[in-house]
Amino acid sequence: MNGIIAALKAKSEIPGEGRRWIRVLANYREPDATRSVMELAITGIALASFWAAMWWALKVSYLLCLLLAIPAAGFLVRLFVIQHDCGHGSFFRHRMLNDTIGRALGVITLTPYDVWKNAHAIHHATSGSLERRGVGDITTRTVREYAEASAWQRFCYRLYRHPIVMFGIGPAYLFLLQHRVPSGFMRNGMKPWISAMATNALIAAVVAGLMWAVGVVPFLLVHLPITVLGGSIGVWLFYVQHQFENTVWADNGSWDLPDAALYGSSYYDLPPVLRWLTASIGIHHVHHLCSRVPFYRLQEVMRDHPELSSIRPLTIAQSIACVRLALWDEGRQRMVSFREAATLPRLPVVSTQPPVRESVDA
Repeated sequence: MNGIIAALKAKSEIPGEGRRWIRVLANYREPDATRSVMELAITGIALASFWAAMWWALKVSYLLCLLLAIPAAGFLVRLFVIQHDCGHGSFFRHRMLNDTIGRALGVITLTPYDVWKNAHAIHHATSGSLERRGVGDITTRTVREYAEASAWQRFCYRLYRHPIVMFGIGPAYLFLLQHRVPSGFMRNGMKPWISAMATNALIAAVVAGLMWAVGVVPFLLVHLPITVLGGSIGVWLFYVQHQFENTVWADNGSWDLPDAALYGSSYYDLPPVLRWLTASIGIHHVHHLCSRVPFYRLQEVMRDHPELSSIRPLTIAQSIACVRLALWDEGRQRMVSFREAATLPRLPVVSTQPPVRESVDA
């Protein structure tokens, strides 16, 4: 029996389904320049307005300031999704315009655009492949790998997977420190370093200007909560998009990129307000199948093809349960918790077939 079939649980989930949807989604790739400019303007103005409101709120109550940080962080995440679309070449028709806007937004999101763009392209091109894990994704070990690891390695992995680290300390470290130095891309020449250092220089200039305008302490009191909260929201969204129980991971024998994109990415079914604020990035299975679809057309896809809503749906309540999942069980073809991995008997890994691959927009 085909290994990928063993991983798919619904009747409609058959090998080759992803390729069919790629052809359908090609009709939604065209961006609307007016709509793109409008989305960028609305998001940027809203973020600036909430930032100014938080600065004003410092005179009234810091609690009010922190409350305002919640919607401000939401708009920061929305700005990151726009940057994300620029990286995929889907926000505007022209590559240079996408890259120019993306680099500018990287200063606001504290992300070196070209470094992130390269890592994220690898994530899309290797999604669901056990042999190609490790770049642009959340580190995921299999049950077997975890069992064979040293005590120190298991401790480090459990620490990495702890919610406080994953959604608290980790995002702050990622956006405030790790993004400042592209140490993982040394083999790629000077381009990642130029991107990171240029972004750092522009960030320093913007921060210095704002500190001069509002003061050092007020700037930190306003901007740090937005950055930390926005980073945590962003990591949470990325986590639930791939780290859910019935996601798909496979070795090269059974890995098929279109099917891994369709069934290994969730449909995070958020309420309308949150869906808008997160720029529909929760419609992640569609995005992974065709990353050239602009975020503002993803809802159009779901409206025209409601059957997509039945593929890997995930509500907010269901997503909370995903936090306990930490290991991929190759025998059961699902994510399991540390406790499950320790108590359940080992099952044989499903059989495989020669690899079938088809490129997807990265």
